[in-house]
Amino acid sequence: MSGSAEIPPQVQNLFAQLQQLKAQMEALGRQKMQVEALLRDAENALEELEKVEENALIYKNIGELMIKASKDEVTEDLAEKKETYGLRQKTLERQEERGQKRYQQLQQQLQEALGGVTQPPIT
Repeated sequence: MSGSAEIPPQVQNLFAQLQQLKAQMEALGRQKMQVEALLRDAENALEELEKVEENALIYKNIGELMIKASKDEVTEDLAEKKETYGLRQKTLERQEERGQKRYQQLQQQLQEALGGVTQPPIT
């Protein structure tokens, strides 16, 4: 008497969904951290750019190259990036919230399906 032969298919399915959702949530968390770092970088660059004189020599990265650019051009590019990163961050936060709700639902369904059988907590 061992293994998954004793576990009903419904419970196996719920558990598999729970594990898959956990992996997705972890990936979302990593993406969110990356976007937050990019957003902070854009905000910091904009702050520094405000301190620079209008006619200062400014370069921006384009792939492997550094190209001379005007302060206005760089400011506009950074503002667009900041907006894009902010929107992406909000999207990831909403996906994270929905994932957390779904995770709780699956946990509850799994507990109900197990019918009170004591199991170690699923994390």
